[in-house]
Amino acid sequence: MRLSPKFVTLAALIVAAVLCYFSATAAAGLIERGSHSAVKTALIEGGHDWATVQTDGLQVRLAGTAPSEAARFRALSATGAVVDATRVIDQIEVEPAKPITAPKFSIEILRNDDGISMIGLIPAQVDRDEFAERITGAVGSDVAITDLLETADYPLPEGWDRAVKFGLYALKALPRSKVSIAANRVAVTAISSSGAEKRRLETMLAREAPDGVKLVVDITAPRPVITPFTLRFLIDENGTARFDACSADTEETRRRILSAARSVGLEGQADCVLGLGVPTPDWATAAEQAIAAVGELGGGAVTFSDADISLIALAGTAQNDFDRVVGDLESNLPEVFSLASNLPEKVSVDGTGEADQGPPEFVATRSPEGRVALRGRVTNEQVREAVRSFAQASFGSEAVYLATRLDPDLPDGWPIRVLAGLTALGQLNNGTVVVQPAYIEVRGITGNPDAKAEIARHLAEKLGEGAHFELAVTYQAELDPLADLPTPEQCLAKIVAINQATKITFEPGSTEITGPAVGVMDRIAEVLKGKCSEIDFAFQIGGHTDSQGREQMNQQLSQQRADAVLQALMDRRVLTGRITSIGYGEAIPIADNETEEGREANRRIEFKLVSAAGAEEAGAAGADGAEGENPSDDAVATEAATDGAEEEGEAETTGE
Repeated sequence: MRLSPKFVTLAALIVAAVLCYFSATAAAGLIERGSHSAVKTALIEGGHDWATVQTDGLQVRLAGTAPSEAARFRALSATGAVVDATRVIDQIEVEPAKPITAPKFSIEILRNDDGISMIGLIPAQVDRDEFAERITGAVGSDVAITDLLETADYPLPEGWDRAVKFGLYALKALPRSKVSIAANRVAVTAISSSGAEKRRLETMLAREAPDGVKLVVDITAPRPVITPFTLRFLIDENGTARFDACSADTEETRRRILSAARSVGLEGQADCVLGLGVPTPDWATAAEQAIAAVGELGGGAVTFSDADISLIALAGTAQNDFDRVVGDLESNLPEVFSLASNLPEKVSVDGTGEADQGPPEFVATRSPEGRVALRGRVTNEQVREAVRSFAQASFGSEAVYLATRLDPDLPDGWPIRVLAGLTALGQLNNGTVVVQPAYIEVRGITGNPDAKAEIARHLAEKLGEGAHFELAVTYQAELDPLADLPTPEQCLAKIVAINQATKITFEPGSTEITGPAVGVMDRIAEVLKGKCSEIDFAFQIGGHTDSQGREQMNQQLSQQRADAVLQALMDRRVLTGRITSIGYGEAIPIADNETEEGREANRRIEFKLVSAAGAEEAGAAGADGAEGENPSDDAVATEAATDGAEEEGEAETTGE
């Protein structure tokens, strides 16, 4: 059977087509696999292992998440170097950019006699002019301000306003200082005029610091001139080691002295006052040797008064041990120091168990109420009168009770010892001083943390070389006039209590304080002139009316009455520099003006405690009182409302 030529031709075409198809498919697969391998190798070598490659014929698809737009571009460039760029399909995503972290905002405010400098970075939304005005309000308009602040356009950090307000308060209180302000943190570095001033400022800042604001305080005081330069260390019969007084000229000297004391049994907290007046650079060496001698004796006391050293051993110490230790100390002390030593004799007891008659003595006792009783022996009438005069000058003429007898056989220097003991008693809130020929004993409690050191320094100076005295003086914080100062809230609470007993009232249409209100003002003035005068706080006197009458007249009347209360305090010699008077008129009712009881409640005087940082703003708020604004946002929650009740027909005539 012969095949048709047409059939043969068709079959040939079909076979050729099939062969072409398979050849093209094989070639495309070869190109696809080659492209995939080449591109993948190029991406790995370029460090783009995050990218994935897919090939579809001649097309090359790149996918994955690039860490940045630049990494995406480099991956595409690496692929384009291997295959034709027109064959590359870009399906790469880029990681979203991380938000830029806001910078740390902070202000360094430097204040000295030349003016104020501000350095730092603040949010752009802070009004520079308004901020400068706040500083001017805190320190005065006559102070030059140098503004070197930079800004950044970021939101205010949480706690920024609170920290700024407190920082400005600290700036006002400290004329020579550096105040560093950051969100929720204020650091104060300052110089005070004395140690007492340093303690007062630290206490004041700690009490005023708002909740949530971390306060860091570094206030330095000039080193006091200590004269005589004193150190007193002792180990008592119970083996307890302590310092009654400790002075050092440098930090290294203090470290060496305290280390020597701890090596012989000192425990707990102890400190040495850094001061001027050290008699020799060898002070630390001499102190170390003397403290070690007391430890070697097993007890006793060593007292330095400048270069004079007194070493008193415990009664009953072996004579051989005493001689050996004293001899070693005398041989090794630096040349400038002189040593006086004493080994007291033990008190004998007779066969009946009664102690032998003791030495003559003078005893001064001060009670917690301030009464001072003087008993014992004095040399003659002139000495007795001198003792009486000195005691009355020190404790008050009405507080002194004198019951002494004359003894002309008293040892030399007895009057000096008695007067030195009375001076020591003056450092105690209550206690006893016993003066004997061989020693002086001081016992009691005090509110002065430095009292023990001051007593030791005074006795060492007045009693001279070989002085023997015992101190059992205890510090109690509740007696400390600085630690016991009331808080601003406590001061205002006292005013609240006074006002609740008898409220401040005015006659109809009058701004004059009369009747029972006079007594109220007297008692409020007593509070503000007492311990409250020793703390730095501000408060606001606000006048309020009901809604009857014209609004403008109500505002004016409320301002005049608030001013009258302020003037009444000034007349009673109360310092009013931090007190503001503001009239709010009818703008802030506390009850319904539609009832007589409500109107009576709304006619009132209010006392509001104002944070020191916002005291100036409180005054500014008063200027806008006619517009019905609320009191300063800085006013804290303590508030005392007083009733300015008027007679029923007053509203029509006065505008209330």
